[in-house]
Amino acid sequence: QAQLVESGGGLVQAGGSLRLSCAASGRTFSVYAMGWFRQAPGKEREFVAAINWSGRSTYYADSVKGRFTISRDNAKNTVYLQMNSLSPEDTALYYCAADLSYPLKTELAYWGRGTQVTVSS
Repeated sequence: QAQLVESGGGLVQAGGSLRLSCAASGRTFSVYAMGWFRQAPGKEREFVAAINWSGRSTYYADSVKGRFTISRDNAKNTVYLQMNSLSPEDTALYYCAADLSYPLKTELAYWGRGTQVTVSS
């Protein structure tokens, strides 16, 4: 059974950094594009970043461009999201997702359950 498990969330002060991880299992995720999404309280889920199967292509939401970096290690079946210069507006539940499409389409094949990121001012 395919599974994505996020980790690395927590509480951090504004200006700080966190690195999220998403461990994949149950499929050959090295052929899948991977993405990070987030959902803040009272808001719809939004796209954050995506990476293609090889890791050679990435793209980001404008709100995180220059602050967040997505990467992957296919040998470890893991995708990462390095988040720097965090602000309270980045507070959200962060999800990773996987799909064969790239750029990622709206409906994706696999989702994790999320990891909470809270940024205090």
